[in-house]
This record gives sequence, structure tokens and C-alpha cells, in this order.
Amino acid sequence: MAVAFLDQEQSFQELDLEEITRKISFLDKWREIFSYHRLGTNNTTSQNHEGSHVSADKSEDGSGTPQPKRQGLLPSSGPCSTPKPSIISSKSNSFPISLAMAMKLRQSLFGNTVYVFSYDWKKACFRFHDPFSDLAFALEVGKGGAQSVQMAVQGLIIKYLLFTREKKDCNFHSLCAISKQEQKQALAAALAGILWVAGEAQKATVCLVTENTQVTSTPDYAGDNFTERLQLFEVLEKEATEKFIYDHLQCFSGEGSHGVILFLYSLIFSRTFERLQKDLDVSTIHLLQPNAGGFLCRQAVLNMVLTGRASPHVFNGCQNGKSQEILHGVSARSDIGYLQWGKHTSEDGLSQVGSMLKTPKLPIWLCNINGSYNVLFSTNRQLLGDWKVERRFDLHLYGGQPFQKKPARLTVDTHSHHWESDQRVEEHGPGRQCSPVEMAIRTKWREATINWNGTIPFF
Repeated sequence: MAVAFLDQEQSFQELDLEEITRKISFLDKWREIFSYHRLGTNNTTSQNHEGSHVSADKSEDGSGTPQPKRQGLLPSSGPCSTPKPSIISSKSNSFPISLAMAMKLRQSLFGNTVYVFSYDWKKACFRFHDPFSDLAFALEVGKGGAQSVQMAVQGLIIKYLLFTREKKDCNFHSLCAISKQEQKQALAAALAGILWVAGEAQKATVCLVTENTQVTSTPDYAGDNFTERLQLFEVLEKEATEKFIYDHLQCFSGEGSHGVILFLYSLIFSRTFERLQKDLDVSTIHLLQPNAGGFLCRQAVLNMVLTGRASPHVFNGCQNGKSQEILHGVSARSDIGYLQWGKHTSEDGLSQVGSMLKTPKLPIWLCNINGSYNVLFSTNRQLLGDWKVERRFDLHLYGGQPFQKKPARLTVDTHSHHWESDQRVEEHGPGRQCSPVEMAIRTKWREATINWNGTIPFF
């Protein structure tokens, strides 16, 4: 068949982009089939083609612009392309993914069914720094689109370690004194909590990888030898969700596990496709956007992690767009907040973070600074409830950069006096530019002065 295919092939100079894409997809399909035979995993389960099929030729992003095909495609022989099957204690209350579900999943993520995740996403997982160290509480974070998800989960890990654990001191030193066991407990609690809130406190769905391939590639669906092997587990209690994730934590934290993708799949299935469509609006019809050969998370993904709802915007409630369309923002305060600042951030109301995210229930913020994500947090739970505490306080900053060996401690002063003017001039005068981190903090505390306490400002 491959020979016949090559005999009919025209020169690449005569082919348009659409024809090249079709042939690449066709060759990739047969390569995967041959790969299955070679690996001895030709035990796929036949699926019917029910469900909505959207052709890759008609796929569009949120702005209606046709997108190139096969974005992020990597050969299946890549080092991060095929995670090891999960060791599953029991398959009760579970079911395998179907072709229709796999196609809806792709549509929700990419807006089509032929894109697959890029290398940086496949490589990403939830792995801590060494226990009993200055970064014992912190995840190792790589580059690429998965960083935003990792840092959002980091905020929930800090929430658990500082404010949820029983019989533990809420101070910074307690974060550095956690063991490997406590790291596992924190990660399981954070992931389970996110899924449970997304499932409206009714049900969480956890996706794991099995040996059996349940779905085969079709002309309308490009397989990745990963999604097609999913087993979906439905859990009806929050504590049971946490225990189930803890028992299978290696599936999210192990090298080559595709842990961040697996969590994102679990998040979408916990939210359900029906709720997800209600959360989104005309400005965002799918969750990821192509960028430099990979994919970045749209705001809806981050809001789904932080609030449980995939609202596409950061303002409060709903607003009318330029064409009077209804746009969805954040409807309630969440435990973890969100701040953003960028050189090219629009000043219109649709881009400004509302009070629901600026003033969360706990003093922890995911910060988007020029497209790079970090976490700001205070160990004082009263920070957002007592104006006297808010006059002068410390924030700790973790950004995940390789050079960062410990969190930076920033002292924020929101109550300036005229007799302090000379000091402020010296600290923020000519030749001293405010860092992007300081600008982000001032979106919450407008007149604040920030002391880095000897750390060289970064970001």
C-alpha cells in the first residue's frame, strides 16, 4: 500500500498545503498501525463513529481564522510520546474512552481533531523539588504552555500546606520542612480539590492510561498513542477522589507520565462537555491556542483550575462585548486569586482583573507577568480581612525558574508618609525601574512600595 501511495504522489512543488497535510496524516495513520503491530498491542476495541465530527479542514480558532493542520505533531518514537500503563488497583466505576469522546476532547482543547500535544506538554508532570529544602513545597516547572497549569496547581498546593492541613503551623518554615510523604499528600489533595470543584462537588472523573488501545485513528481523528488508551474513573466523594489520586500519584508525577495532560483531561471530564460549553462564550470556543510550535492555555483553563468554571475572562460577572455579545467573567470569589501585568496589556475593562480574583478568600495569587507565571503568597491568613495587617506585610514569590534556589521575600508597604519621601525617591527614583512583579502587585495595592530584601529583582 505504501508503494502504491508513493507511485501516485505528485511533486511537493505542485501540492498545496491542504494536500500535503492530507498525505502526512495518511502516512502517520499507517505508521501508528505498523507501530502497534511491532509493539504487540494490536488489541484495539472497535468503536462506532457516533458523535459530532468536525473536519480539520473546517477548524477555526476563536477569531475564526483557519489553523494549520497537525500542529504539535511529533513522531510516536519520541522519548515522551508513550507513557507507561498505569497500575490500577480496580477498574470498578470506570469505562474506556470512546471515539466520540476522544473527538469531543480534541475539539474542546484545540478546536479540531487533528492537533496533538507538543513535546513540552508531553514532558510536563507534577514533580517536587527535594524534601526538607528551601523549595520542598515547590514543583519543578519547565518551559512551554504547561507551565501555567503547573503554577496554578502550585497555588493550590500552597493552600493545602499553609491553610488546610490539620495540626500544622502556618508559617514559611513549615513549607520548607515537609517530607516526601507530605509532598505526595499535598499534591493529591490539590489535584483532587480542583477536580471536585470542577465537578460541582458531585463527581470527579480521573483519567488514567491503560495498556489497551480503545480507539483507532481515522481520517478525521489523529491518534497520539496516549489518548486512545484512557480509562475514566468516576468518584462520588471528595475524600475518595483524594485517596484514588494518591494511590495512582505516579501517573501524574512520574517522568514520562504526561502528568499535566492527564490532569487536564481529568479536569475537562470532571467539568463535563455540557458544563464547559455553558462556561465558554463566543470569544473562546476551545481551551488552547497555537503558539510557536506548541500550545498556550487560554484564560478559561486557568479559571477552571482556580474557580472550577472555565470562564474565558477575568472581570467580575458578565459584560457585553464590542458587538453586544455576552462575555463570561468570574462570578464568585475563589480560594486562590489571580493578578496580571504585561507591557502590552490592554487598558479596556475586558482585560482588567476584577475584585473576585484580586481579592480571593486566601492570600495566594497566580500571577501572569508578561506571559510567565509565578505564585505570590502570604502566610498570614488575616491579610485580606484586616486593614491593619494590610498596611505592611511580606509576600513570598516563587516563579519556577532554574536559578531560583529559594522563594523571594518581598515586603509590601501600602501606607506611605510624607517623611518617607526621601527614602522612596532613592528607592524608586531615576535609574531605578520598577520590575514587572512590582507592577503586578500594584494592580492590587496601587500605591505600594516593594522592598526585595536583598534579592535582585527578576521577571
